[in-house]
Amino acid sequence: MKLLWTILVVLILLLQVRLWVGEGSFVQVWAMENTVEQQRQENAKLATRNERLYAEVRNLRSGQGAIEERARMNLGLVRDDETFFLVVEP
Repeated sequence: MKLLWTILVVLILLLQVRLWVGEGSFVQVWAMENTVEQQRQENAKLATRNERLYAEVRNLRSGQGAIEERARMNLGLVRDDETFFLVVEP
């Protein structure tokens, strides 16, 4: 009878080891859940950035005002009827 109990205890311990260590264990599942959550957060940030870029593209496609503003800010656009002043601070 003692042999039967010993075998059962050993089997239960082996099943517990499989549950806590190895492939499909609790530790691995928890690590994967953390990885998935981090990926979801990164995806949310990237989705926000994509929406902002998409709105900018729509704005550039729809009107000349946005294109002119971009040219003024990035390329230093000055119209013929405007005077350019460069202010230098000491």
